[in-house]
Amino acid sequence: MFFILSKALLFLLSPFFWLVVFTIGAFLLRKERWKRISKWLALSFFLIFSNSFILLECYSVWEVKGTPIEKVKNYDVGVVLTGMAEYNNDLNVLSIRRGADRIWQAITLYHSGKIKKILISGDHGYVTDRGLHEAQQFKDVLVKWGIPKMDILIENSSKNTHENAVESRKVLDKAFKGKVRVLLITSGSHMRRAHACFVHEGIQCDTFSTDMSTGENQAYYWDQYLIPNVDNFSEWNKLIKEWVGYLMYGVSGYL
Repeated sequence: MFFILSKALLFLLSPFFWLVVFTIGAFLLRKERWKRISKWLALSFFLIFSNSFILLECYSVWEVKGTPIEKVKNYDVGVVLTGMAEYNNDLNVLSIRRGADRIWQAITLYHSGKIKKILISGDHGYVTDRGLHEAQQFKDVLVKWGIPKMDILIENSSKNTHENAVESRKVLDKAFKGKVRVLLITSGSHMRRAHACFVHEGIQCDTFSTDMSTGENQAYYWDQYLIPNVDNFSEWNKLIKEWVGYLMYGVSGYL
């Protein structure tokens, strides 16, 4: 129930949803006063949430900063959280998204000797089964690419970040006896919530943020200040998901 309610809440908090509501109100409301308010709210939502500078400044405050690979210590295992792909049921192949930088960086860390094993955590985050079973499917791909099967651990039952931490703890306890050095690998915008969940479950880990939207020395181009970008509405959905998720996890006792 929590899973489904969280999906519904995120939809209602989407800036694009409210942009559509206010735009419809500007045309359909009968009272002139409310029509005018709706028009200005629609315009304000469009200008604010399509502005790249505002979006990236918010990302900059929220993201956990990345670490150059050469500065990464050595770890027994790198835990990679899913949410990186979709599944093409026609071609029977994984189709990666921007978040797949997580697995890309994990492979680099593995071949650099920074992590000895890779633990891929998570099945899929959909309400219904769409053919995506990320942990197992990514393992199959990595084995085909030449990484030894014994160096790839998976847990394929979790559907959200809290469950990632709970189920990963079970795998780590079974695979490693005693103290284990863990590196948590996920997107910079997701890392704050993910790390808090893992620590709450008793997994002491360092962080390695991927697919960063900002950096230590963030610079902007003139068009990011002035030209609206409708793609930013999708990015706002991701960022709001993290804010709401962090808040709800805190209320639920997951952090």
